Amino acid sequence: MFKPLHTACVIACALAAGIALPVAAYPDRPIRMVVISAPGGTTDIMSRMLAQSLGESFGQQVIIDNRPGGGGIISAEIVSQAVPDGHTVLYTHTSFSVMPGLHKKLPYDTVKSFDRISLFALFPGVLLVNNNLPVKSVPELIAYAKARPGKVNYAAGTTGATAHLSGELLKSMANIHIVHVPYKGTGGQLTSVVSGETQFTFASVPAALPFVKANRARAIAVGSAKRSIALPDLPTVAESGLPGFDVSAWNGVMVPRGTPAAVIERLGQEMKRSISTPEMKDRAAAQGAELTWTTPQEFTTHLNGQLAKWGKLVRDSGLSNN
Repeated sequence: MFKPLHTACVIACALAAGIALPVAAYPDRPIRMVVISAPGGTTDIMSRMLAQSLGESFGQQVIIDNRPGGGGIISAEIVSQAVPDGHTVLYTHTSFSVMPGLHKKLPYDTVKSFDRISLFALFPGVLLVNNNLPVKSVPELIAYAKARPGKVNYAAGTTGATAHLSGELLKSMANIHIVHVPYKGTGGQLTSVVSGETQFTFASVPAALPFVKANRARAIAVGSAKRSIALPDLPTVAESGLPGFDVSAWNGVMVPRGTPAAVIERLGQEMKRSISTPEMKDRAAAQGAELTWTTPQEFTTHLNGQLAKWGKLVRDSGLSNN
């Protein structure tokens, strides 16, 4: 009579054959969270907060695997090719929805290669101007730029970064000719505005606040559809004369297409639980993030809207490689 195989052997054989484990066993081993950004940035910090919370809930370690590069293409490709059993998840952000507009071909289908779990955080950007610039509102900035076509510069990261998208959307909606000056990091962006090398930028709340409080730069608006919790008295760009302007950087979690529905449900519910804790909300607020939770369907609707919005902006601005 043969002895029953040990459970671990069964699991190992199933994995070797590329067979997803039964949902009842999930998660039976550490979860790999592939993160779009390098260590140390806001996205990385937020992913680690979520990973710690999920690990405590699941009783399994959630291991961060930072895979920056290509505006998120590298991390997305890795997850798209993973076994769809919930043990490999993608922690991504806004640029995920920008890349299809910038590149003719991607090694995955932005919509069809993934199942959405939930959005996790939104990050309103603050519109900062140089203190010596004679503007104190968005209409005044637009008027200033219109009177000086091609002579007003805005600081941002590389093509497709949130600050860049914000500047290009402002340029398009206000019909002004402003020039993008790229910087490798937020520090360089802010320093350039303070020094007058550039005239304005969009920056995250935690990055912007020290400069505003020290009177080294002037905040005139936030780029999100709603006012920031951290800066409730600061109007939105939309309120300031550009209805429909909305650039909120987002973070969200996805898994490979074909992941069992019960696993998707479990991940989503654990994310919802994490977001509801006061400790998580406080830690997120310190990063300028406003936590949010969505159903997979709501996340898909959000993603489709982002793809349409940024695809049009990229085409209209002549940035597309397609």
